[in-house]
Amino acid sequence: MKKRVASRVLIALRGHRLTVCVAASSVLALPLLIIPPGGGDTPDDRSLQHDFQAAAKEYHVPQSVLLGVSYLQSRWDTHSGAPSVAGGYGPMHLVDGARMPPAASSGPPPTEEQNLAGPPPRAPLPMSRPSLQPAELRRAARLIGAPTERVRTDPGANVRGGAAVLAATQRELGKPLSDNPADWWEAVARFPGSTDAATATTFANDVFALIRKGAQRTTEDGQQVTLAAQPNVRPRPQPAPKDPDRPQQVECPQEVTCSWLSAPYVQFEDEYGNHDLADRPRDEKIEYIVIHDTEASLDSMLKTIQDPTEASWHYSVRSSDGHITQHIRTKDEAWHSGSKFVNARSIGIEHEGFLTQPDAWYTEEMYQSSARLVRYLAKKYGIPLDRQHIFGHDNVPAPTGDTIPDMHDDPGPYWDWRHYFDLLGAPLKATAGADSAMVTILPDYATHRPTYTGCTGDGQPCAAHGSSAVRLYTEPRESAPLIQDRGRRPDGESSTTDVNDLGSRVSAGQTYAVAGRQGDWTAIWYLGHKAWFRNPKDHPTAVGAAGKMVTPKDGLTEIPVYGRALPEGAAYPADIEKATEAPLPYTIAAGQRYATGARLTGSYTDRSAFVHSPSPVVKGSEEYYEIQFGHRLAYVRASDVDVINAPGTPPEQPAQPQSK
Repeated sequence: MKKRVASRVLIALRGHRLTVCVAASSVLALPLLIIPPGGGDTPDDRSLQHDFQAAAKEYHVPQSVLLGVSYLQSRWDTHSGAPSVAGGYGPMHLVDGARMPPAASSGPPPTEEQNLAGPPPRAPLPMSRPSLQPAELRRAARLIGAPTERVRTDPGANVRGGAAVLAATQRELGKPLSDNPADWWEAVARFPGSTDAATATTFANDVFALIRKGAQRTTEDGQQVTLAAQPNVRPRPQPAPKDPDRPQQVECPQEVTCSWLSAPYVQFEDEYGNHDLADRPRDEKIEYIVIHDTEASLDSMLKTIQDPTEASWHYSVRSSDGHITQHIRTKDEAWHSGSKFVNARSIGIEHEGFLTQPDAWYTEEMYQSSARLVRYLAKKYGIPLDRQHIFGHDNVPAPTGDTIPDMHDDPGPYWDWRHYFDLLGAPLKATAGADSAMVTILPDYATHRPTYTGCTGDGQPCAAHGSSAVRLYTEPRESAPLIQDRGRRPDGESSTTDVNDLGSRVSAGQTYAVAGRQGDWTAIWYLGHKAWFRNPKDHPTAVGAAGKMVTPKDGLTEIPVYGRALPEGAAYPADIEKATEAPLPYTIAAGQRYATGARLTGSYTDRSAFVHSPSPVVKGSEEYYEIQFGHRLAYVRASDVDVINAPGTPPEQPAQPQSK
């Protein structure tokens, strides 16, 4: 196995009361958020809405503009007063550079050459000045005559400060404090302090797309906020300007800022690094995109990517502003997932961040920039926008049994998969009724807050936080033992609530076959066992799913499970050594069912030598099904299983042959 990046990430789901109805931009599909019934429209629940109304009136800023800017900055969340990595606070993400949080891990400052991940110098924005600084918290405090600490911690003061900054910018532009939102396009474009015209234009376009469609959301603090749709608000369309400085080899959507910092393909001693030449998708189909987090500051990761003895990945996404740096052409194979099989079929994207600090590092700018990149890549390579093809490093199957304990756990339980897929324009949702034969895990991120430990030290409780992950038990009660993963813990130790322990949890968007129901509890087939999770009807953590399931063929008492789909022996040419087949230490017993997302044929590439042209890909005719087996994906031979269609599922189509 090639070396892998030491990256982990936490998935953050926020609970039961969220969901929103938001507009799709022509550039980026914004999330559809719908407030569920119930929950009491009390004054306390609407206090933030009243803050927006009052601030808009006080500073003569259209309320829709104020709400739209805030949503694109923070989704109206306060993050319990925690600053982002850029030092941004509160619903308006007002930046206090003096209070930027320290990185949990960081190397020495990067050299000028290594700093290529930052945006190169740009031409000024094609607008009539003022300075391109972000909405500064201290300036906002001066404008409203409030202490800076209050603007950091009091949502109402933070909103007033944001309104004051927007109004001051509008005056600096020589424009009136108009009631027409369309007159505020330039002031909106300047609010985040973007350093290039493309980013500023995209931000403003997204804000006005949101204003046209409207939005509703219950925040992580239980605040119900509404932006009423104004479909007639249409400022003059502003296409993202082309960047004359963008490197030719960069593969990115035009509306995001991208730079290039090459990973080395060099030979040293008897080894080489740090990726492999390929000719994808001609020699191997690209069908997966793997989401990572760095567990290190970006500057240290940029040193790693330039080290031929280290791991590699295709793209890095900066937390503070979503800037993207590409390192390897997508046609080539990066060493990022811990599995040669997945590497050969995937693109790896690293996100600057720390699994235990989601509020600081998993910024809205990063989510949106990453989603734009994934949508672009998915369209380019025909990758389905679902959780069987867009998944985390923590979902990558171990290639062999002995590698299971070493597999990684990023981006973790605090990565907001539900929001991410909203941004991808492929919202996670029910596709069947509540009594369906399969379920998709889908807790409400903001209000779903399972307990975790280990964020600040071994065994120490983590602060309550929304999460995408749902915990699994051996029986339908929370006092029952957790589900065990004997592959992850071959020494027999039990699963724990540690934030990095994947042995007994599932995550938003993953689909499983139902094994039973009892009251508020649902059981799924998981690692060969019935695994129970709490799923009350009034606050469900899973929804009905249509689709296909596999089960062992009649007469087979159990079948093996694999971490990769290899070609049959007869497919290998005489000059290529056959890869050793190695089933994982699990089996599927007769009567068990597992959701399947794809059928594929086995393939293998001997990428173990430094070459000047891509090595040949061995392609077999043996077919496999990819299944959701545990927290990770797995594979079973098609010849071992029967396929069952859950109600509402279209008939199965034959696997598409790959080009030879």
